Amino acid sequence: MKKAFLALEDGRVFEGVSFGASGECDGEVVFNTSLTGYQEVLTDPSYRGQIVAMTNPLIGNYGLNREDEESRSFWLSGFVIRERSGITSNWRSETDLDACLKKYGILGIEGIDTRALTRHIRLAGAMKAVLSTEDGDPASLVKKAKNSPGLVGRDLVTEVSCGKPYEYSAGRGRRVAVFDFGVKRSILDQLAARDCSVMVVPARTTAAEVLAMKPDGVVLSNGPGDPEALDFAVKAAREILDGGTTPVFGICLGQQLLGLALGGRTYKLKFGHHGGNQPVKDLKRDVIGITVQNHGFNVDAATLDPAEVEVTHVNLNDGTAEGIRHRRLPAFSVQFHPEAGPGPHDGRYLFDQFMELMKTRKGKG
Repeated sequence: MKKAFLALEDGRVFEGVSFGASGECDGEVVFNTSLTGYQEVLTDPSYRGQIVAMTNPLIGNYGLNREDEESRSFWLSGFVIRERSGITSNWRSETDLDACLKKYGILGIEGIDTRALTRHIRLAGAMKAVLSTEDGDPASLVKKAKNSPGLVGRDLVTEVSCGKPYEYSAGRGRRVAVFDFGVKRSILDQLAARDCSVMVVPARTTAAEVLAMKPDGVVLSNGPGDPEALDFAVKAAREILDGGTTPVFGICLGQQLLGLALGGRTYKLKFGHHGGNQPVKDLKRDVIGITVQNHGFNVDAATLDPAEVEVTHVNLNDGTAEGIRHRRLPAFSVQFHPEAGPGPHDGRYLFDQFMELMKTRKGKG
C-alpha cells in the first residue's frame, strides 16, 4: 500500500493510500454529493482541471462499463474517496475502478476523511490543490498547490472538445448543431431520442460555419473552466443570436456563454454545485425539481438587462440563477444538467421545450 498526499493551497494536508496511477497532479479540489454515478463523474469533461472528492463513503462497488461512459476518456485531474470497494458486484460491470484509473493515468487517493475535507471546502471555498504519490513533504506540496494555475482565466474547453465535426445521429426530425465544449453523451442521447439529426462541432467552430449547416437549432453544451476565458465561444453565440431566427439552448457552461453573449457577466462560486440533489424552482411552471449540477461559475443575473432577459429558474439553496430566457430572441438556457446521466430526470422536459421552440420557429420560417 503506497502512501499518497492531498495538499491544499491554504496549508491543509491529508494523508491516504494511493490507487490508480502513480505520480503527481494539480487541480481545483471540489466535492460531489452524488450517491451513485462515479463513472459518469469520471468521464464528464466538465471536470477537466479538477480533483474530485466523493462524499459517498464507498466507491467502486458496482464497477464500470462502456455503456455508462459520458465521453471518450477520463478528464479529471485526481479522484478522492473514503473507501474503495474491493469487490465489484453488478451484472453490467466490465472492469473495476483501480484498473480504469490506471488506464487513463488518473491518480486516486483513498482512506482520507472526506467529511472533514468537504466541510473544509464548504467553509473555506474550493481551492487549488496537489495530489502526489512521489512527494511526501507537506511544505513542498503546499507550495506546489499555491503555484498551480487553478481554473480562473484558463481555456480548458479546447482540451476536451472533439477535433472535427461528426454526425452523432441521423434522425428524420429536427437538425441540431451541438457545440462540443465538453458535451456529455447523455445530452446527445436525449436529442437522438427525439429523432433529431445531431451534428457535433468543435468548440472553435465559427457561427458562420454552423449556420451554413442550416440547423433548426443550436445547443451550447456543458464544459469545464472559466467561461470568460472563451472569447471565441462567446463570439459565436453572439453572432448566432444576432441572426434572430435560430433557436439556441444552453446547458451549464452553455448558460454562462449565453449570458456573456447577452451582455452579462459571470463570477466564481465559493465551492460550486456538484452532485445530483440540487433543488431548483422553475418560476414559469411554479414547480420544484431536483437537479444534477456540475459547475463552479455562474451568471450574475444582476448584470443582465431585465427588459431583454428574464430569470426562469432559481436554486433554492443559494438563490443563484439556474435558468434564463431572452424575451424576444429564441434563446434559453439552464445552469443544471437536464439530461441527468446520472441522477433525477426532473429536467428532461426542457428538451421537449427546445423541440417545440424549433418547431415554432420553423413554422415562421
